[in-house]
Amino acid sequence: MLIRNAKTFNTGLVLAISFVGVLLLIFSPVFGGKNGLEYSDDLFNKLSKGSSYFISTVAEHNKKFVGTQLTVSVKLDKPETVEKAQKLLIAAGALVGAKDTELKINGDLGKILLAVLKDSDDMYKNEGSSLVSRYGFSETDVMTVWWNVLKLTVKPLQKDKKIEDANMIMEVLQKAVEPAFNYYKIPAESVASKAGTMTGLLVFYVMYTMWWGYAIFYMFDGLGLSMKKAKVKKEV
Repeated sequence: MLIRNAKTFNTGLVLAISFVGVLLLIFSPVFGGKNGLEYSDDLFNKLSKGSSYFISTVAEHNKKFVGTQLTVSVKLDKPETVEKAQKLLIAAGALVGAKDTELKINGDLGKILLAVLKDSDDMYKNEGSSLVSRYGFSETDVMTVWWNVLKLTVKPLQKDKKIEDANMIMEVLQKAVEPAFNYYKIPAESVASKAGTMTGLLVFYVMYTMWWGYAIFYMFDGLGLSMKKAKVKKEV
């Protein structure tokens, strides 16, 4: 290997070796038993949850739908899902008829969604045991069944030109059911409480990226390799 400039090459080599050393440290479980990626992922999940709570706002939007009649038929995937869906809907005050995997629902849309929002709020606050007590099966199954049933009501309502009803259901799904399920068992933290840590991580990310870039630059420069703008050929 021909080294043209030993000083710059050695500088690049030191940067590259130290970069790899830090990388090995990042992948070591030295951050409270977690590696750097797990720690940062866990932190951003907590911060994301802390800024994703919209259930109280959705509950306000839902007030106008209390007293709105919901009459719809949906077809579920499994008989056991139908049985669980019946428990949830009956507890929410709906009349439910079932045949095979088809479910006929007749009830107050606003009151049904209130029950969904209550379950979502408990899940979001990591109080899944409340759902188990209410329905007698796992909290994750409760939220999965709610998601499946509500999702299947959207198209029939849209087909019947009940667009506002369908939109309200979609809002409950997207801003209550899905966040509650996805963030379950993750503690929420505010961005303000971790502003220093976040700033440090972002600064480190930028510096670490530049660190590797300069390592490559100096090593290539030491080898006499460089990039130059090609000369523009002039036609005679």
